[in-house]
Amino acid sequence: MILTERLLKVILAPHVSDKTSDNMQKNSTVVVKVLKNSTKFEIKSAIEKLFNVQVYKINTLIVKGKKKRQKNKIFKRRDWKKAYIILRPGQNLEFLGHSK
Repeated sequence: MILTERLLKVILAPHVSDKTSDNMQKNSTVVVKVLKNSTKFEIKSAIEKLFNVQVYKINTLIVKGKKKRQKNKIFKRRDWKKAYIILRPGQNLEFLGHSK
């Protein structure tokens, strides 16, 4: 059993862009930033417990940090993990006020 405190920490923030908002409306897919060491099972449990929806499928990927330049210094942003959460048909997640 996964601890409730861990489930609350797994989901960090929603990832909002043009592509994700179109995907939300067409395919009932939600995109969120998650902890880098979280598993698909933890993400699924957290979404189902926090938002009371049924999850059909989860795809995860690690986004590599970009190299940036500031004056004479070059630094690299942190890597982070993104999760595409596909909901079962008929399920709706009112995330950031988006609804069907």
